[in-house]
Amino acid sequence: MATEENKTIINRMFDEIFHQGNLAAADNFIASDVIYHPFPPTFPAGPDGFRFVFQMLVGTFPDQHIAIDDIIAEGDKVVVRSTFSGTRSGPLLGFPPTGKHCTQSQISIFRLINGKVSEYWFNADDLGMIRQLGLLPGPTG
Repeated sequence: MATEENKTIINRMFDEIFHQGNLAAADNFIASDVIYHPFPPTFPAGPDGFRFVFQMLVGTFPDQHIAIDDIIAEGDKVVVRSTFSGTRSGPLLGFPPTGKHCTQSQISIFRLINGKVSEYWFNADDLGMIRQLGLLPGPTG
């Protein structure tokens, strides 16, 4: 597929799954044998992995939103630089809700084969988010 087509697929995936909350749409965008990096082998396979992440986000951040800041494609890969935002109204990592709003910079890399995500890499500023939520003090001095 052409790089512009791949970008369109990823934009549609973000819109349908993360913005509209259409969990069934994951079947349209995620291959059944997708490889998730760096998630553990026990992570749900195929489209169920994306559904799992979305349900976790909504359970912890009911007002969650992911804004695409940049989308770049080359060959079979699409890179998305995004900003996650939300108010923590649910438990996270065993900590009770804080009611605090946070933002997080994220980088996702998607490898597409036949119009579906076949590999997925994810990196985010978890430390910054944890500090914004008051779960860890910020740097001193």
